[in-house]
Order: sequence, then structure tokens, then C-alpha cells
Amino acid sequence: MSILLILLFVTTCFLAYSNGANDNFKGVATLFGSKTTNYKKAITWATITTFSGSVAAIFLADALVKNFSGKGLVPNELITMPIFAISIALGAAITVFIATKIGLPISTTHSLVGALFGAGVMAVGQDFNFAKLGSTFLMPLIVSPLMAAVASYFAYLLFRFIRKNLGVTKKTRIAILEKQTLKVVALQMGNPLVSGARNPVQQQEVTVYTGSFFGVSAQKILDSLHYLSAGVVSFARGLNDTPKIVGLLIILNTVDIKWSMIGIAVIMAAGGLINAKKVGVTMSKKITPMNPGQGFTANLITGLLVTTASFHGLPVSTTHVSVGSIFGIGTVTKKSNRKMISKILLSWVLTLPIAALASAILFKVLQVLF
Repeated sequence: MSILLILLFVTTCFLAYSNGANDNFKGVATLFGSKTTNYKKAITWATITTFSGSVAAIFLADALVKNFSGKGLVPNELITMPIFAISIALGAAITVFIATKIGLPISTTHSLVGALFGAGVMAVGQDFNFAKLGSTFLMPLIVSPLMAAVASYFAYLLFRFIRKNLGVTKKTRIAILEKQTLKVVALQMGNPLVSGARNPVQQQEVTVYTGSFFGVSAQKILDSLHYLSAGVVSFARGLNDTPKIVGLLIILNTVDIKWSMIGIAVIMAAGGLINAKKVGVTMSKKITPMNPGQGFTANLITGLLVTTASFHGLPVSTTHVSVGSIFGIGTVTKKSNRKMISKILLSWVLTLPIAALASAILFKVLQVLF
């Protein structure tokens, strides 16, 4: 294997790691943000379900593999050039990794589209298929967060109406945080009943739902559905993102695509376990406060939209859809952090040109060197 093919493999692994670090926690952000579970349990659930989605992509996501190899955007002979794929992988990876270190949730999909554009235009100029770039890539990226925000807004209003008509009510409990243990104690007659708590360092309000269905408490049902929806989002992200990265390895004829999917899945999981916390806190805590019902609604909408897009080969961003869904909830409750949303939107606007510029420069440098 030549040095270029080895470099392509390494840069693709770097992209997979950066993707996991920036994206893995997004599926479970509402679990952590709504205080349904702690960070460790949330990231563990995200890792398991994302890996499952990545493995499922072996059988279900051929269209995305082809789209992100650059096929149809540039002449076929360019796709077989290692420096083209290296430029795309490294340009996108650098963009995502920088955003991760800052703590901003950006789209790996958006970074890849920008990198495809930058390297493609640098390589072939006017022969680049701008029409396909707009229809296949840009439109889903622009429309998906708007759809998610609107859908989560109305879904939450509907679920709240159903909950009230079923007689399920909300109450507040106090979470006592001591060193590394989170204890939840009931709020009775306006006074928290603290049982066994020693040296509490922080108190947090937690919303719980009262009532039951067929002898099962409404809160347990909601928490189970919330975990399920978070798992669906993470599964869908693995299903949607893994083939985009593997698409860059198509020119490595010596590497089996199925094993590439599994390898990329492992590296994505490592990135999430090691470097996901900053972006996780931004998604969970800084966009809007949320209770379990609101978190469940946002995740349900995100999971439905991303899964649907994956089966149709549409490269939507889990980041855009997830942030859109959470923002939709914040719009209903009027508690969204518009300053943070503005920062996230600015990072989204800058993602494509930064990735495009980086990949274009890298392509030119590699062209000179090799």
C-alpha cells in the first residue's frame, strides 16, 4: 500500500474520531439535560446505540457511501485520486475537531460537503456539479433544522394536551448533589425531605410526572420512552454518518467496505468516550432548560427525521436536526438561550467555508508534493 493510501486511511480515522467527539452525545443530550440520567450513563447508552447504527449501515446505507465518495459531483477519474479523498477527510476533520475543542456542536455532514466543494472546485473548476451539490446535499441541510424546530414545537403542544387530558400532572422534586452522588428527594409541603444526604453541595429542581397506566407509573413509562428515543437518535446517527466517512475509502480497493464500517464505528465510539463532554454540555444545558417530557419530545422528532433521511439516502445532519428540535422546545417554553443559539448558528454558517478553504489548500499542497 502506497504512502498516499496509508495517509488516506489515517486521515479518515481522524475524521471518524472527530465525528464521534462532536456528535456521539447529541442523541442523548436530552437525557442528561432533563436530569433523567447522569453523564456517564448517557454517553454509555449513546456509544452502544451509535455503534449498532454503524453496523446496520453495512446493509442499509449504500446510497450515502456513494454520495460521499464524490460520485456525480466530480469526474470519475478524480474520485480514484487519493489526494482528493485525503483533502476532503482532513479538511472536514480539522474543522470538526476545532469546533469540538471549543464546545460548539457543528455538522460533520456540513464539513464534508464543504470539503467536497473546496477540493472539487480546486481540482476541476467549472466541471464541478453545482446542481447536484444544491439538490442532494445543501437542501436537506438547510431544510432539516427548520422542519425539526416546527415539528417539535407542535409535537410538544400535542403531547402536553394529551397528558393533561389523561390526568397526568407534573410535580417538582429536589436533586441533592453531593460530591459525585445525585440523590432525588421528594418535595412535600414546600420542604424537601432529605434522606441520607451528607454535605450537599448543590440542589437542583427535577420535574416528575404523577399518575399511572395499567399499574405502571407515568414517570417510568416516560423515562423508558425517553431512553428508547435517545437510542433511536444515536442509532440513526450511526446509520447516517458512518457511510459518509467510509465513502472516502472507496478508492482503497484492498479494504473491505464492511470491515471499514466496523473500524470507523470503533473509532467514532472512542472519540465520543474521550472528547464528547464539552459539546455534550452545550447541547444539554446551554440551549434551553428542559424536563423529561420536553426532552423526550425533542428526541422523538430528531429520531424520526434522521432515520427517515437515512433510508432515503439524504445526508441530513443529526446536529442540525437535534439542535432544531431542542430549540423548538425552548420556543414553546420561552426559555431558549438565544445568545447560545446565535453562536451555534454562526458556527454552522462558518463550517462550510472553513472546511472548503482547508480542503482546497490541502488539495493544492498535496498536488505539489505528490
